[in-house]
Amino acid sequence: MITDVIIMAGGFGERLWPASSPSHPKQFMALNDNISFLQDSLRRSLALKISGKIIIVTRKDIEGECVNQIKQLAERSDDSDAKKLLGETIVLAEPSPKHTSAAIMIGVELLQKLDPKKKHTFLVLTSDHVISPVSKFVSDAANAAKAAHSGKFVCFSIVPTEPSTGYGYIKAGKDLTGDGTTFEIEKFEEKPDSATATKYLESGNYFWNSGMFAFESDMFLKEMSNCTPEVYNAFAPVQNGKKPLLTQKNGVYIIKKWSEMELAYQDVPGIAVDKSIAEKTKSAAVVKASFNWTDVGSWDTFSQLCTNPANNKVVEVQSKNNFVYSDVPVSLCGVEDLVVVVKNNKVLVMKKGQSALVRDAVKQIEN
Repeated sequence: MITDVIIMAGGFGERLWPASSPSHPKQFMALNDNISFLQDSLRRSLALKISGKIIIVTRKDIEGECVNQIKQLAERSDDSDAKKLLGETIVLAEPSPKHTSAAIMIGVELLQKLDPKKKHTFLVLTSDHVISPVSKFVSDAANAAKAAHSGKFVCFSIVPTEPSTGYGYIKAGKDLTGDGTTFEIEKFEEKPDSATATKYLESGNYFWNSGMFAFESDMFLKEMSNCTPEVYNAFAPVQNGKKPLLTQKNGVYIIKKWSEMELAYQDVPGIAVDKSIAEKTKSAAVVKASFNWTDVGSWDTFSQLCTNPANNKVVEVQSKNNFVYSDVPVSLCGVEDLVVVVKNNKVLVMKKGQSALVRDAVKQIEN
């Protein structure tokens, strides 16, 4: 079974500007039930009934808000399991963002230091996915744990619903379990063009790479050492050093002092874990997800999921098919197919289907 969870929550969420900002990025945004994406990830983690810890890897400048989100979820939930968050969650603030290899490495190394005798089986999640139903997520996590126990580095794949050019793909190989749930990985593919994505969809054995993983800690560290030693070796100060000093803030554990982590982050290169291990190891496997999955990485996606974005503060005159996300009243006259966002004293007006332009717009306007 999965014993511990790492939730990666250090992103800036530029593609959901201006509602998402460096100080309040998209992992703290909510859709329809006032539960943020981070809190939703925490609820999924609790559903796994793990015996170990939930580690939220994030940035120092939003460490406090992560703590607040955990506390809010624990206090307002009727679920007794949610109250365990205050004793079982650690917010781990990185010295600087160094991509997913470093984020996962430091999470693994933290528990290796705190509980070195325990056999840790990790599930790595991101904080910006919408997943349902949770029961299928739990079942798929159990399948991933079985594969991890057999020495596999496990990726979660999503059955594509359209020829998307926005995701990397995984080509499934041999069925490892005989039940169509877990496969060898034959090949990783970068984000394709439209024609190639259509071929992938028609083939039936190409899947979206979700960015979620499962593995045993010893296997992960060994493969990082073998596949990408420049990442592994950078963490020598952590591996050879003392335990980190933890303290509690509002009932949630945070890192008070870990000088060895500071040293490691001076040298570790910024590499995605897909590149450091997943695409290099000979022990990669993929679990085909049975749950519904959405990566909330754009306003087009967000607008499709959000049912009451402006709290009835919108007036449309001879206008249709628009999405407004605003704290102030907005009137639209004679327009259609727009996304209008008014947040944090900033405004985004975007034609639907043009989400890819937002990141460039942010760079220009912030400069």
